[in-house]
Amino acid sequence: MNHSCPMSFTQIDSNVSRFTSFLVASLVITYLVYGDVMVLYILAFDFIVRLFLNKKNSILNMIAEAVKNIFKLKDKFVDSGAKKLAAYFGLAFVLMLIVVDYFGIFSLTLVIAGVFLTCSLLDVFFNFCVGCKIYHIIKKFYPSFMS
Repeated sequence: MNHSCPMSFTQIDSNVSRFTSFLVASLVITYLVYGDVMVLYILAFDFIVRLFLNKKNSILNMIAEAVKNIFKLKDKFVDSGAKKLAAYFGLAFVLMLIVVDYFGIFSLTLVIAGVFLTCSLLDVFFNFCVGCKIYHIIKKFYPSFMS
């Protein structure tokens, strides 16, 4: 995913982002196992804090930073705009899960959660960010997107 020039001029640590994706996937799996929609509300709240308030106040971001520091991993910077779009997609998936849970459509819950987990776990295990790929395609056609 490392592109030679950033699309936005701010960057974030990919390791922290990947640990955060792992935590998000863990929470979605927890929701699927226990069926407690409160897990999704907590996850939605964390996405909202990360996207619209201050990323440093996000519980998942704080845990991911701590894990990175425990393992003493070096910084690996990537374009923050791409990761931000991926977080918007994550929030959309969580909101969709909350809605289908409300209506009790379990089969659709499994489909949405399956796609969401696939995207999250691709980032965790293979450093392949689907949202980031979409971001880079959009930026080619609309250079001012998310600027």
